[in-house]
Amino acid sequence: MTTPMLFQLGSMGLLVALLAFCVVWVSSDTNKYRKLVWVTLFLTFDLIMFGAFTRLTDSGLGCPDWPGCYGHSNPLQAHVHISAAQEAMPDGPVTVMKAWIEMTHRYFAMGVGVLIIALMVIAWMRWLRWPKAGNSASGQKNGQESKFSPWFPTVLFLFVCLQGAFGAWTVTQKLQPVIVTTHLLLGLTLLALLTWLGARQSAHAPVAASATSLVKPALIGMLLLVLQIALGGWVSTNYAALACTDFPTCHGALVPHMDFANGFTLWRHLGMTADGEFLSFQALTAIHWTHRSFAFVVIAFIVWLACRALRTRGLEKTGRWLLIIVGLQLITGLSTIFLNWPLSIAVAHNGGAALLLLLLVMLNYKARLALRVSSVLGAPSHPTADRLNPQP
Repeated sequence: MTTPMLFQLGSMGLLVALLAFCVVWVSSDTNKYRKLVWVTLFLTFDLIMFGAFTRLTDSGLGCPDWPGCYGHSNPLQAHVHISAAQEAMPDGPVTVMKAWIEMTHRYFAMGVGVLIIALMVIAWMRWLRWPKAGNSASGQKNGQESKFSPWFPTVLFLFVCLQGAFGAWTVTQKLQPVIVTTHLLLGLTLLALLTWLGARQSAHAPVAASATSLVKPALIGMLLLVLQIALGGWVSTNYAALACTDFPTCHGALVPHMDFANGFTLWRHLGMTADGEFLSFQALTAIHWTHRSFAFVVIAFIVWLACRALRTRGLEKTGRWLLIIVGLQLITGLSTIFLNWPLSIAVAHNGGAALLLLLLVMLNYKARLALRVSSVLGAPSHPTADRLNPQP
């Protein structure tokens, strides 16, 4: 791509970011940095949802080069190339609609990148300016100003760069399943990190001393969910969602004939085995069946964890939302089978997984916050200290 084309492409990402900056500017929230964190988190969640829509509509190669579209900054300029590809293969990966879906996804990704750069720059500026403010109270710096520690936003920036690289490889490697799945997991990791940063910027209600007993279970629950999301991403990227169209059995059996070896070979091309042969239906069945079966383990653990949270002061709301979202996840998951994989429900299923991750990150944060308060004060709990929201 030429320099002017790159400038045009960057301008689209900057425009998305400017809309977010306007929302922050007109907000009544006096803490604009905190507001920017939550707006960035909201757009990242939307980006994950739109990424699912891009993947499920088979639009990942709507523009088969990167970062532009046939060397241009938008599908309008590349219309001749797109039309020629669509005419040659009307049902192929390149169509006008798919090109717009793919490029819109990239524009929003660049916008989120600009916002995260802004978070990092603001944090560094506040951190470097603080010693010159004439305030020698180190305790205050370690308290309130620790919210603007630049290291966490810097990690976010590095994650965005890594995510962008995998976004490029997703296209250049022609939707290789392991790369697409990793791209999804990195996006969700970015969402989790933004959630943690948002939690650091916000005040929290007092949490009971018993919340410290949820530190390990909350971490286990989050790790189980991440594994389940990885399995779900593997189902989606291998187009195995309809490998089993009955429930609770699969092809009329609780344990159908499956090919785990080829199904879970990571480094291979889409629809192919590592030896270059077409992937068998038994391999797709193995992928689908594993995701479906492990879902019940994850659901059972999260329901138990949510019930524990419901009985813990300060965690009731998080526990309630966990139960609601996990119930909706079960419904949308089953609906994709019984309703023959409708697009809207499949996208909602991806969004539900992201919401569950967000809630479990918040649960982990609050449990560790209670543990830190107990450690600092040498007592099981202290409501006043909880309100101060010490930084982890």
